[in-house]
Amino acid sequence: MVLPSFHVHLSVLAVIGGLLVAYLGAARRHEVATGERLEPGRRNRFLGGVAALFVGASWPLHDLAESYLYSMHMVQHMLFTFVAAPLLLTGMPAWMWRALLRPAPVRAAWGLLTRPLVALVVANGVLFFIHWPEIVSLSVRSELAHFSLHTLLLGSAIVMWWPVLSPLPELPALSRPGQLIYLFFQSLAPTIPASFLTFGTKPLYPIYATFPRIWGIDALTDQLIAGLVMKLVGGLILWVVIAAIFFRWGHEETTEGWDALKFRNVEREIRAGMGR
Repeated sequence: MVLPSFHVHLSVLAVIGGLLVAYLGAARRHEVATGERLEPGRRNRFLGGVAALFVGASWPLHDLAESYLYSMHMVQHMLFTFVAAPLLLTGMPAWMWRALLRPAPVRAAWGLLTRPLVALVVANGVLFFIHWPEIVSLSVRSELAHFSLHTLLLGSAIVMWWPVLSPLPELPALSRPGQLIYLFFQSLAPTIPASFLTFGTKPLYPIYATFPRIWGIDALTDQLIAGLVMKLVGGLILWVVIAAIFFRWGHEETTEGWDALKFRNVEREIRAGMGR
């Protein structure tokens, strides 16, 4: 068997379709009311994020992750965390985010969650939680649990990216040096579960050892691949973003002039963000 039998996940189609209808419908109503059209680049980023969700949640990746290989489970997580989340975040214009955050309790909760230190704790807390062996076993036994955990992962990933990519000046992103420090710390925590996966001498997730083997990959090799995907792919993406921010910061300083206070006040800025 090269791939599992083709299977259409109707629930995924319903969720993806609903997301697209809500987004495009809101954009159309906003255009009629204000004359402001959705920027093509922003729309394309959102559609790219939706496409990443579809690929991660549909055949064959979903079927491989749920019934055969934990490494494919990790590929799903990489897609949701490092592709879908930043594309969805930046694909939504400021007015759409303001509409979502208009209720005062929602706005207050989101403001708390997206403080840099809180965002780090939330994102990495969810990361450790969904990789706990009992939680992984639950996710492959229950379709509802699987969907709920992926929703939790996507939400925490959007929270994680907010201090870097925020579209709202009232809940702003960190400065360039602040973003560098923030993403550096974000790159550290995943090395812990990745190390357990990479260097484990027995299956960390026993339920995956009971699944049929595919492509000649045994349970320990599958676990090793999953650890490498988490560490190398996730780490590489973060460090590419760090490098891009660093060079953009250098370009801005070259064109706009050096402001030493930008770097001196990074700690103060992060503390202010934690307290906003």
